[in-house]
Amino acid sequence: MKKFAVFISVLLAMLLVDQGVKEWVRHAIPRGGSLGGSKPFPGVFEITLNYNQGIAFGLFQGKANLMTPIALIIAIGAAVYSLRNRNEGFHMHVAMGLLASGALGNLYDRLFDSRGVTDMFWFRLIDFPVFNVADACITVATILLIGSWWYDAVSKSPKVATVETQPPATE
Repeated sequence: MKKFAVFISVLLAMLLVDQGVKEWVRHAIPRGGSLGGSKPFPGVFEITLNYNQGIAFGLFQGKANLMTPIALIIAIGAAVYSLRNRNEGFHMHVAMGLLASGALGNLYDRLFDSRGVTDMFWFRLIDFPVFNVADACITVATILLIGSWWYDAVSKSPKVATVETQPPATE
């Protein structure tokens, strides 16, 4: 049960951080504005207020309602996986908690804010789409999962047996 507690802790902590940052941004910055004009790193990284009516990275604008059942399936699936696979490594339960919190954080916005999902982080230098804490949780979870699966595949790959042969004896 200890590792499931890790899942629950990460889920709740990141949901609180996500919703807290979103609430702060909605009150501190006018829509389309940036923190302090163009701070903290003008032209590179900015905290700005944006609403997304689509899904991650602004895809499928106006079709976010399609994500409601998918977000629920992801969150429930992550919880069930973490509960049923208590022997998995710590990082797997962290990844599942991040995945569930990201899905639920953005789902909450879709259900309770008619403007859409609140986004605020913008890497302007590379014109990366504006994103939020929930998006970052999903991305980090994905990286952890891919890394874990890759590590498992490499570490459990069959070893090639070497057979030592001796040259035939000469008389």
